[in-house]
Amino acid sequence: MSKSPISFKIAATVPGGRARAGTISTPHGEIQTPAFIPVGTKATVKGLTPEQLKATGAQAFLGNTYHLYLQPGHQVVAAGGGLGEFSKWKGPTFTDSGGFQVFSLGVAFGRSIRKVTKDTDEELLLPAGEMARGDGRNVSAEFKPAIVGEDGVTFRSHIDGSAHMFTPEKSVEIQNALGADIIFAFDECPAPNESKHYLREALDRTHRWAKRSLVAHRDSISAGKQGIYGVVQGGRHEDLRRESARKIAEMGFDGIGVGGAFARKDLDSVASWVADELPPELPRHMLGIGEPPDLLAAIEKGYDTFDCVSPARLARTGYAYTKEGRISLRGGSARDEHHPIEANCDCAPCKAGFTRSYIAHLFRADEMLGPILLTQHNLRFSVRLVEEARQAIIDGQFPRYRAEALKNWREPGN
Repeated sequence: MSKSPISFKIAATVPGGRARAGTISTPHGEIQTPAFIPVGTKATVKGLTPEQLKATGAQAFLGNTYHLYLQPGHQVVAAGGGLGEFSKWKGPTFTDSGGFQVFSLGVAFGRSIRKVTKDTDEELLLPAGEMARGDGRNVSAEFKPAIVGEDGVTFRSHIDGSAHMFTPEKSVEIQNALGADIIFAFDECPAPNESKHYLREALDRTHRWAKRSLVAHRDSISAGKQGIYGVVQGGRHEDLRRESARKIAEMGFDGIGVGGAFARKDLDSVASWVADELPPELPRHMLGIGEPPDLLAAIEKGYDTFDCVSPARLARTGYAYTKEGRISLRGGSARDEHHPIEANCDCAPCKAGFTRSYIAHLFRADEMLGPILLTQHNLRFSVRLVEEARQAIIDGQFPRYRAEALKNWREPGN
């Protein structure tokens, strides 16, 4: 067995708590944790050059296995030197397993379910076997473009409708070719409203797939070049989450990912249950966590890295993160606000003096610079929040920092 290329060292912890600051060492550099990892789905964070991404303080980015497999193809990325060299990113990289597409192209297809939903999402209550289109009409589950079987997942490309299949071995093969420093075992991410009976089936399948993923990776020539994380599932059920955490931790992965789709009110509980069962020496990654309150909650529970599309996706729709919460810069009062997005912000657009009024104009004029500027701002906001959390942990001030950071935060509509 090849020696793991990933190591983790804890530098500081919160007395009497779980929050911790550390360092993950990878073949392409170190990651100071806690760390927010931007998502570059197709080997790019939309609209940003690698230099602009680096300027946000990002230490790594995460590419999407499903999308890169379909376009341009993992062999093309491999021939280009792997994810980092292909995209000209000088630093660590992650790839997910494609497991979330089991969810988003299966039971969640055509629905608005997200990784972390609002507590009031009525989508959680749709009858089993039905999905809701954007127009509100129900469609039969037989039209799902992804179907889960024991061996893996069959699906149709969202690009051209061609048929494909992901198995644990295939997911690992693709990720080996993509060449990220940290990859993930193939897993099933069930919908949060599934019955406990189905969640048990999916969990057992995820554990079997985890073992197959680990064997496939260890048998590959990439074993000494890439670390592999196992993924904990189990929905909103404490017994399933704890069991999954124990089983995945015992398998010998280089780190642990926590996956699933669940209501925000469940985040604290799920994070706590899983953390209770995990050995402290393994790095912990929360998949799909990106809203500022969620980041701070996960850090408080002892998680080290997080990835999410939210900062960039919200930016493309005209929303900016501020200390008071998300605000829209598409129009309204922003049209007459001739000052930066946020006072004392150290992101490149704010330092350059770009105003809310100008950015509102860019969105109204459908100019691509608007989303680019807001993406830089939102990513810097998220990265800085976690940077400051790390320093607060080192200084023994994390509880105070978290309270101050959230003091004025307001959810949209509140």
